[in-house]
Amino acid sequence: MKQRLDNPFVLSGYVAPEYFCDRVKETAELKDAIRNGRNVTLLAPRRMGKTGLIKNVFFQLEREKEWKTVYLDIYSATSLPEFAKRLAAAVLSVVDSDIAKALRAVGRFFRSFRPVVSIDAATGSPSYSFTIEPSTVETTLKECFDYLATDDRKIVVAIDEFQQVAAFPEKGAEALLRSHIQFLPNVRFVFAGSKRHLMAEMFSEPNRPFYNSTQMLPLEAIDCDAYYRFAAQHMRKAGVSLAEDVFKRVYQQFDGITWYVQAVMNRLYGYNSAKSSDVDEAINKIIDENTYNYENIFEVIPAGSANLLRAIAAEGHVREVQAGGFVAKHGLKASSSAKQALARLLDLGMVTKCADGGYVVDDRFFAIWLTRN
Repeated sequence: MKQRLDNPFVLSGYVAPEYFCDRVKETAELKDAIRNGRNVTLLAPRRMGKTGLIKNVFFQLEREKEWKTVYLDIYSATSLPEFAKRLAAAVLSVVDSDIAKALRAVGRFFRSFRPVVSIDAATGSPSYSFTIEPSTVETTLKECFDYLATDDRKIVVAIDEFQQVAAFPEKGAEALLRSHIQFLPNVRFVFAGSKRHLMAEMFSEPNRPFYNSTQMLPLEAIDCDAYYRFAAQHMRKAGVSLAEDVFKRVYQQFDGITWYVQAVMNRLYGYNSAKSSDVDEAINKIIDENTYNYENIFEVIPAGSANLLRAIAAEGHVREVQAGGFVAKHGLKASSSAKQALARLLDLGMVTKCADGGYVVDDRFFAIWLTRN
C-alpha cells in the first residue's frame, strides 16, 4: 500500500521516492558502483542526507528483486564488541524468512552468540535475541561474514558513521574488518561517514588497511533550484504558494544542509503559509523548543570551550581558530588554549571541520541561539 503523509517534508527515516528530493546523479553513481562490484566510501557532513540517499538506493534495488540490503548505524558504538552486536543484528535481519531455513542457518553459522529464535506473531517471520561476550567478538564477526559469503543472493551492506571504527580501543579493528570484507565477492559495502577528515585518513592513507579499496563519493548540498522545485511542488499541492526568494533565504541561511531546510519547510507546511515572516517564526519556534537543551549543553562544557564555541557561532565559519586576529577579536585566551578548546569541541561533536579546513558549529540552530545569548 502506498503511504501518504500528512506533511511531505520528512525529518527522519525514508518513506518513498516522492518525498525524497533530487539526488538523481548520486543515486545513479551509487547504484552503478554497487552493480559493478565496487565498494563505496560516502562522505557527507551530518544532516546532509547520506542516510536518505542510502535508503533511496536500497528502495530501488529491492524493487528489482536482485539485491538484499543491510543497514547498520554505528554512531554510538564505542568498541568492537558493540560493533559486532550491531552487525550480528543486521545480518540476522536478512536470514531467510522461512522459519525452517532460518533455523538451519542459525544453527550452522551462529554459534558463538547463540541467538534465540522466536516467531513474530504479527508477521510470522523469525526474530532474534542474543548477547555477545567480549571474548567471542572475533569469532562472532567471522560467523557474520561467513554467513554473508555463503548466501546465494546479492547483498549490499551499508555501515553508517564508519569513522567510529578508528576510535575503537581494540588494536587492529580496521585490519580485522578489512581481512573479512575483502573476501566477500557477493557482497558490496557502503562505508558512510560524517567526519570527512577521519574518513579520508582511513581510506586514503597508504598505511591504513582500507587504503584505496573503495570508490570515493562525496555528498554535497542538493542543488538549490532542484530543491526549490521539490518544495514548491509539495506546497502547491496544499494550496500554498512558495516564493523562490523565501525558499532561497532558508537554503542559504543553512548552507543547503538538508535536515535544516526540511525542518523549516516542515513548519511552513504546517502553518499552511510560506511568507518570510513565517520563516522567522519557524526558526524562532524551533530554537525556543530547544533552549533548555542548549542551556544545559552550554553549562557543562569548560569555560574555554564555551567561549570558543560562541566565537565560532558569531563568525559562522572560522578558517583558523588560532589566528591572532580571531583570538583577540573574541577575547579568547592564548592560541594554544584555543587549540585545546577546539579539540574538546571536536571530540564532543559540537564543532565540525569543513571540507575547506574551516570550522562551524555543528548544530546550526544551536549556533543561532549562541549568537542571541
